Amino acid sequence: MSRGGSGGRTRVKTARGRTAASTRWLERQLNDPYVKKAKAEGYRSRAAYKLTELDERFSLLRGVERVVDLGVAPGGWAQVVRKMRPKAIVVGIDLLPTLPIEGVTLLQMDFMADAAPDLLSEALGGQADLVLSDMAANTVGHPQTDHLRTMALVEAAADFANQILRPGGAFVAKVLAGGADSGLVAGLKRNFTTVKHAKPPASRKDSSEWYVIAQGFRGTADSDA
Repeated sequence: MSRGGSGGRTRVKTARGRTAASTRWLERQLNDPYVKKAKAEGYRSRAAYKLTELDERFSLLRGVERVVDLGVAPGGWAQVVRKMRPKAIVVGIDLLPTLPIEGVTLLQMDFMADAAPDLLSEALGGQADLVLSDMAANTVGHPQTDHLRTMALVEAAADFANQILRPGGAFVAKVLAGGADSGLVAGLKRNFTTVKHAKPPASRKDSSEWYVIAQGFRGTADSDA
């Protein structure tokens, strides 16, 4: 590893057993200002700033008391919620293990499992003010397939949000380039007063991720959303 260039950019030398792609990824991580900032401020991932920036724009965390974090690992979003709303009840779920976070109930299981919605609801102990979903399906390298797999998760998350949100609540979910499918957007517009797409500055420019932000839940469940 070496430093070069007038800006002090860290360059990574290709090591035995490391592919060129992994070398590029490591170099990008080491030079990513959000990664450095996350380490300095104690966040587990740069994704924490995506939620921070979305909150600055949409006031998502204002007054929230109960929050569900779908796809919680490694915990950056839950950390932001706890920092901004230290008394809020936060419940997270992920297939991957997540190190404990003070004040956060963590479930390690598949959100798509039949038992997951009831377990999340039980842990939350009431209606949610905000449902966050940073879930994305494991990619297979085929854009259309990856999009369909991720959108299936978003649709399931939206259906869950319709069941657990209080009137006036909000739903935020990661989608891929092009935003949410028209059918999903139509369902969200039936159930929320505003539906918008946003790409926070913390999302890498070459990333295909966007977020759909639905606010002002009308309090009417719609299983087609």
